[in-house]
This record gives sequence, structure tokens and C-alpha cells, in this order.
Amino acid sequence: MMQAKEPALTIEVKHTGERLTLRRIRNANGVEELHLSGTLPPHRQGPPLHIHFAEDEHGEVISGVLSASLDGKTFRVEAGGRARFPIGSTHRWWNDGDKELVLQGVATPAVDLDRYLQALFEVLNAGPERRPPMFYMAHVLHRHRHTQLALVIPRPVQRVLFPIIILLGSVLGKYRGTDWPGCPTRCAGAPLTSDGPQAE
Repeated sequence: MMQAKEPALTIEVKHTGERLTLRRIRNANGVEELHLSGTLPPHRQGPPLHIHFAEDEHGEVISGVLSASLDGKTFRVEAGGRARFPIGSTHRWWNDGDKELVLQGVATPAVDLDRYLQALFEVLNAGPERRPPMFYMAHVLHRHRHTQLALVIPRPVQRVLFPIIILLGSVLGKYRGTDWPGCPTRCAGAPLTSDGPQAE
């Protein structure tokens, strides 16, 4: 159980069982990092093909086997191994093994990945599997378009289609108040839990 002095944001996709716990920690150089730990059940897909434009991800497999694709190349990482997904790389990961995948990692610097994931998980949970509500999905993907890209449909199509969907959603009142999936007011991201070692 989490101690009060180390708060965290825990999110889960109910359709796949993917579970993430996120914390922001300031490193010795004063840069905020996003620390992630997560699990994914056997034979389940993780996130779709995506790009982080401002965050470098690296992590370690604690147990199970990570399968991943990085810029078109597929590889596997067993327990104790490490993987890195550089800024701007196209990547995805999944668990095609028979054991639960447990991993931990860091995204540096912490930009908006935590807020993006929190909103995205809410939207995914608000609809049937593989059919998230389009008004809310478009809103999340469009507002994070400068830092995050989910390649669910081609980027040029997203640029044209999403503003139209958002405009229609606004006219229909889909974004009124704060009680709608992925609302930015409510999806504030992970807490800054503590400072790391101070630089000398």
C-alpha cells in the first residue's frame, strides 16, 4: 500500500488490464522526470504505435517478457533487460508471453505524458473495447498533438478530421462542465512526490 508521503497516480485500461503507476520526481539537475511502473496481463496488447516528441523513455523489465517495435524493428526484452525509446521514435509494446509483464521506467523530461495517459485511459474506459468515444478521443489526441502522437489514423488525417469532430462536439455540448472523459481540468497528471539527490 502506498505511503501518504509518496503519492502517485494509478491508472488502468479495463479492457486490457494494462495498469500504470506514475510519479514525478525532480532529479539532481533539477529536471522533473516521470517515473512509471506498470503491469500487463499475458497475451495483451499495450499502447498502439505512437511517438513522444519531447520525452525520452527508458526502462527495465522486472518479470515476464516485453515484446516491442521500435522504428519498424521488433525485439524482445526478458526480465532484467532494458529498453530505450528515444525522443521522436515510432514505437509500441505488448505482452505475447504466458506470464504477467512487470516493468518500470522513466520518461525524461516530464512534459505531459502523465496528463495525456490519464486522459487517454479515461476515454478508453468510457467506451467498448476498440471503440472509444470519438468526441473525447479526438479532444485528447488533438490537444496533445505537439508532444504526443498516437498513430491510430495517419497524422495528416488527424490534423483535418479532429478539429471538425471537436467543433461538432462543442456544438453538441459534449465538453460542458468537467464530468466528461478526458477532461483536461480533471486530468492533472502525476504528483511531484519528492526530490532526488541534489546536484553538488
